[in-house]
Amino acid sequence: MKILLLDSNHPLITEQLLTKGFVLEEDFTSSYDEVLQKINQYDGIIIRSRIPLDKNFLQNARNLKFIARVGAGMENIDLETAKNLGISLINSPEGNRDSVAEHVVGMLLILMNRLFIASEEVKNGIWKREENRGDELLGKTFGIIGYGNMGKATAKRLSGFGVEVIFYDILPNLEDEFAKQVSLEELQERADILSLHIPLDASTEYLVDENFISKMKKNFYLVNTARGKNVKTSALVDALKSGKVKAAALDVLEYEKSSFENLDTSTSLSTRNKEDLQFLLESNQVIVTPHIAGWTHQSKEKLAQFIVDKIVQQFC
Repeated sequence: MKILLLDSNHPLITEQLLTKGFVLEEDFTSSYDEVLQKINQYDGIIIRSRIPLDKNFLQNARNLKFIARVGAGMENIDLETAKNLGISLINSPEGNRDSVAEHVVGMLLILMNRLFIASEEVKNGIWKREENRGDELLGKTFGIIGYGNMGKATAKRLSGFGVEVIFYDILPNLEDEFAKQVSLEELQERADILSLHIPLDASTEYLVDENFISKMKKNFYLVNTARGKNVKTSALVDALKSGKVKAAALDVLEYEKSSFENLDTSTSLSTRNKEDLQFLLESNQVIVTPHIAGWTHQSKEKLAQFIVDKIVQQFC
């Protein structure tokens, strides 16, 4: 089988697939149109996020047997068209679930204990103790939406913090020793902290909007390591200003480029969009990281290994 690699990944992918007899070609620079001209030559594609695999692309990939995404989210792929064409879809959420879980806990501890703010103040000669009192995790109710690989790993990490972990998921019977499954209404009634671990699709785009936030009984902390468009930024900014959202830890933003490589600062953003983004970037109520929750040295290798193992299992 001939495989096209469209993004740079851990070298073990190339090394191990070559030993299994696959023919590999790397192309990390060609544009969408350039790749489109040759895609019919390949049986498989391994991607991250550089090029969207839309309906037009897939219909031109006449010999394609599989698409493997080194990561969890599949929103850059036209999943319906791929399935209709009989193209196997492979991803590797198992590879970065641990790094995401650790990032959630790390951001939350920094946020609730004002660690970044206090550190910057001391470095600038400011010594404030009362103003930097922290807020403990102990005794709080931690609400998770989406109890797949990332949600479960996060609940497991929290097991030693003395929090009650509850979750909502569209699938039934997922409860385990680390978290209790509840309705969305119960989660909104009880959660002190909300953490998102969901894909991006039509049902989850702007899930956390004005209406959702208004149904949260308590003022709460928000953590988002899923996708930026799971949260409506204008609603979040309004809630931060009103105090309904105490603070937010965001590894993803609505205004990221589709490749996740940077923020979209194009002129297509409205004045309100730009003002909201600027508020998030400047507010001491918000921690922002550049889509790195699943981006550790260890996860890079694990993501790649899961992809290789799945390809080999299915096509060897």
